Formats: sequence, C-alpha cells, structure tokens
Amino acid sequence: MSVVAQNLTWGVKRKTIVSDVSLTVAPGETLGLIGPNGSGKSSLLRLLAGLRRPGTGRVEINGQDVARITRKALSRQVAFVQQSAATDTNVTVADVVRLGRTPHRSALAGWSEADEAAVGEALTRVDMASRKTQAWQTLSGGERQRVHIARALAQAPQVMFLDEPTNHLDIHHQIEILRMVRDLDLTSVIALHDLNLAAMFCDRILVLREGAVCACGTPHAVLTPDILRDVFRVSAHVDAPADAGRPHIRFSAG
Repeated sequence: MSVVAQNLTWGVKRKTIVSDVSLTVAPGETLGLIGPNGSGKSSLLRLLAGLRRPGTGRVEINGQDVARITRKALSRQVAFVQQSAATDTNVTVADVVRLGRTPHRSALAGWSEADEAAVGEALTRVDMASRKTQAWQTLSGGERQRVHIARALAQAPQVMFLDEPTNHLDIHHQIEILRMVRDLDLTSVIALHDLNLAAMFCDRILVLREGAVCACGTPHAVLTPDILRDVFRVSAHVDAPADAGRPHIRFSAG
C-alpha cells in the first residue's frame, strides 16, 4: 500500500510542530524519518497513521483519505509501534500480542486457529516465542519493545509506522528488528535516532528540521556532510562505497 501526505500542518495552541509536510511512500518501501529532538518526527508519524487529525492537509493510504476510514477498518491496514508502553495489568507476553488480532474479530467471535497462528508467527519473528507464557512485568525494556512489534505483526498490517523502535535494544536486536521490518512485504515508515541504522535499512530518508522537510531522498543523497552539519550541528565524514553499498557516517570528535 502507498502512503501519500499532502501539505500536513499540525500544532498545539500557537506552536507549529509539523509544517507543510508532503511525502509519498511507495508500496513496499521503507522510509526513514530523521531529525534532531523536537523536529516533529513522532507527531508526523501519528498524523500519517491517522492517530491525529492535521490542522490542514490530508493523508491517503492506498488512495483512501484516512479521515474517512473508521478506526477499526484502518487498524486492519495500519499498525503503529510506539517508543515504549507500560501496563500494571497481570498479563503474559502472548496476551499482549493477542491484542493485535482485535481489528480482525467481531465482538462475538471466538478465538480461532488463524488467530493463534498469527500470534505464534509474530512471536517467532521477534525471537520471543519461548517467552509467550512469561509475565509482561518481568521483561526488560528491549524485550517489551520486541513484544510490541510482535503485536503489530499479529495485526497483519500492510503499512507499519514505527517510532524509534530500537531505542531500548542492544545492537544485535536493533539490527535484527530493522532487518525484519525491511524484509517484510509491507510499506513502512520508521522514525530513527541512529543515522547509520537509517542508512543501512531505509530505501529513502526524510530529514525534518523544526517540523519542516529539509531533504528527502536516498541515503547517499541525504546523508551528506553539509546536511549533517546544518541540521544536526555535527561535523562528520561520510564514507560512500564505490560498489553502491550503503553510506557510513563517522562523526568528528573535534
């Protein structure tokens, strides 16, 4: 499914947080959102996912205006993975992932073999199948994040929005999660803090500065020393492999 945003603007009171953002994500593409803290990445993701209504502009998913789609119907197509979540309820890992099946079930429908299979497959994909009976409260922050991604996968979405999903993970699981998302047969938009991870796993990257689009293109086109200096206020050298491999950023300490 494609995602198209046209002239999105959103803010709180008199403060504009997302300013006239337009973008297109092709079916099956992974678009990375990067920018300094406070640049509007999380707010833009929520607008794209239909969790917030823009002040102006519109979002279309597969040609449909998300403002005209019911929340349940939208949830059958779109999954959103936030940075972190907490609950005091005594639930297991499997209980959390089962919530991802809610959009596909009617109020009177029983739990089906297809539902159970979707939950099992989602847990396997994030390497948490052996923990399915474990209590949620006993998980580490990184493990909880993997379970939230499994819940999103259990939704069987065609578009996935992820808000810095690797924040609490060690480097091994950061790479494994992003590789898994990239290899899924769906469209994804990921807000990322680590620029080298964005370079490794995103087809294109959109750079936000103060809520507005500063640049958008391939990692090679966007991750340049000039843009890194102007947007992130850092000095960096960008290695661009001659064999068309992904660029790698080396930051200067001086």
